[in-house]
Order: sequence, then C-alpha cells, then structure tokens
Amino acid sequence: MNPNVDWYFDKDTPWKKEYQELRKIVIECALVEELKWGVPCYTFNQSNIVLIHGFKNYCALLFHKGALLKDSNTILIQQTKHVQAARQIRFASLQDIRDLKPILKAYIFEAIEVEKAGLQVKMKPTSAFEMPKEFETALQSPELKSAFYSLTSGRQRGYLLYFAKAKQSKTRQSRIEKSIPKILKGKGLNEDYKKPLK
Repeated sequence: MNPNVDWYFDKDTPWKKEYQELRKIVIECALVEELKWGVPCYTFNQSNIVLIHGFKNYCALLFHKGALLKDSNTILIQQTKHVQAARQIRFASLQDIRDLKPILKAYIFEAIEVEKAGLQVKMKPTSAFEMPKEFETALQSPELKSAFYSLTSGRQRGYLLYFAKAKQSKTRQSRIEKSIPKILKGKGLNEDYKKPLK
C-alpha cells in the first residue's frame, strides 16, 4: 500500500468501506499502487491495469484494457458507447464486492496477463468519429487544421466527442472557440497549459 494514496481511502465518502475492500483485493494481486487522475490506480511494469473510482449510485473497478478480457462472468460494463478500451465492474454494496472476491482476482490476473502479452485494443480511427459542421468550418484555417491533425489521435477524438455532444449549434461553436487556443498549443481537451517557469 502506498501511504501517499491513504487519504483517498480515509476520507468520508458513501463508498469508504467498499473502497477499502477493493484496495485489499487489488493489493493482494501484487500490483503497484499509485494516484492517477485523482484516484487509486494499480500498475504492472508501469502500465495501468485497473483503478478504483466511485459515482453516485455505484463504485467500480475500471480495467484499462477491459475490452480484451474474456469476461466469462459477463460482469464488465462499457461506460458509454464511445469508450473503446476500458470496462467497469460495478458494486452497489460491500457484500457485492465480497461475493465476487475470487472472480475479481481472476479478472485482475487476466488483465496482468494481457499486459504481459503486450496486447492492445484496436481503436476506431479518428475518421470514424462525427465531425461537427462548425468544426469543419473552423478547420478552414490552415494553422488550426495543421495543429489539430498534429495532435495524437486520442486527443483528436476527445475534441470531436466533446464538440459533438453539444445539441445546439451555438453551444458547439462556443466549445470550439474555447478549445482553439489549447489545440494550437498541442494540448488535449483536459490538459492544462501553463507558461513554463523561467
């Protein structure tokens, strides 16, 4: 257990006992405990295997390459239709976790084997994602077009999904305008950009 992550398990949340139980189970699988994206993340040879997180109605284990697991118990859930690689196992109570303990360990060990084998989830190409008309218009700027297509495909997909989620054209336009400075700086949607320290 990493003492730098203790605070996450010590804080008062509706899922405190469940988080602690999940932590015990994952640690017993000999993974390295780290803090990533503000939640406990467990790695093998510096590759992300699984993380613990919670929402209003459930807490979950999220397997980073869950799409590659056999899921013989049919308990893995794709959060949204746009999530390509990750899959969750959701819990509504401490007993849910205890009942599944041997199965959870089996899934974690399988995820480690997937990583050892170097398997990768085949991602849909960026061209398969909807390109909002408003962004097509914005890409008539050669500078923006060059910057956008210089981004990694994951960053490109992040922007396209964010723009397309807005139902109204006005909202899409606003999101695009606010995102242009980040795109020009080569940053992804959720990456903060700061001036370098001198």
